[in-house]
Amino acid sequence: MEAKTILNATQNQDGWIEDTLRDLVQQESPSEDPQAVNAAADLVEQWAAAIGARSKRHKRRQFGDVLELHFGPSRSRQRPVLLLGHLDTVWPLGTLRTMPWRKAKGRLSGPGVLDMKAGVVMALAAINTLQQLKLARPITLLLNSDEEVGSSISRPITEKLAKESSAVLVLEPAQGLAYKTARKGVGQYNVEVTGVGAHSGVDFERGHSAILELTKLVQTISGFTNLQRKLTVNCGVIAGGTRSNVVPSLASAEIDVRIAKASDAAYVDRLFRKLKVSDPHCKLTITGGINRPPMERKPGTIALFKKAQALAAEIGFALEEASTGGGSDGNFTGALGVPTLDGMGAVGDGAHAAHESVVIEHLVPRTALLAAMIASIE
Repeated sequence: MEAKTILNATQNQDGWIEDTLRDLVQQESPSEDPQAVNAAADLVEQWAAAIGARSKRHKRRQFGDVLELHFGPSRSRQRPVLLLGHLDTVWPLGTLRTMPWRKAKGRLSGPGVLDMKAGVVMALAAINTLQQLKLARPITLLLNSDEEVGSSISRPITEKLAKESSAVLVLEPAQGLAYKTARKGVGQYNVEVTGVGAHSGVDFERGHSAILELTKLVQTISGFTNLQRKLTVNCGVIAGGTRSNVVPSLASAEIDVRIAKASDAAYVDRLFRKLKVSDPHCKLTITGGINRPPMERKPGTIALFKKAQALAAEIGFALEEASTGGGSDGNFTGALGVPTLDGMGAVGDGAHAAHESVVIEHLVPRTALLAAMIASIE
């Protein structure tokens, strides 16, 4: 079926997309509040049931439920397409009071509207469009509850479903107007130095400063950055000491690491494990590592993008590709070798910022492209 036909069918859902997105944004769902995330999942499950979804809730204590939705024939030789997203946001309960749902100047605004509740609604609208056009095929929509805080409980589910799928389409926001064909891997290291505390006026000589040792280490760690290999190492948080008149016995740092190639995970880890303190009276403890592998630009992803680019041209807009330093659950599926295309959600600005918003004019065309992509994957 021509992409233009899919676009025309999607245009009939214009009002539904906006109304449904408003309801989902107004149900706040911070990662740290399982009850709130589950309330958002309840809404989506209800909307999905209306278009024939078979649902499964993965109950979790620490975070909200992981919502797994299946559409199309339950028995098919065709492998499903996995649509991957999340319902949790970075915004605490009560944010709506200062950052309310708003429609103005061609944009829809509110907490989580771009990252990534619009992508969730677009997925439902795309699936509905395909059903109306009798283009039903096996589709899995997986909505995680902990993506903004590392995906520790949802990762095994994501990876299992990805291995069963022909391709993964990630509903994260677009990169400007582009789809994402590569993402950096993400890691965090925690560096802790234990020194010897002492009174800085009476027993200064007996003290061994943990802060002094940590500052030396931070200088070394910052030198791990290698822009040529797209490796960045950032000391984002540092803490230590109790009072100015006490030689500090404890100091720590949180280090963010971004890598472009999977092979750099072992390389970076070796650098951290080789660190040593210069003061033998101090003790060094290093924990952490790479927790999201990079989504590298591989042939399967390139093929998906080329298909999307051609379909976008049929619909009437130009589509480019981009890479980003941020991670998503698409990092996990791409690292498994499953063809993965990211950034297939809304176009907008201000993810994780007070001006978070979605550009209305792109919602229907991008939803139509998502539907066309689902239909085109064998």
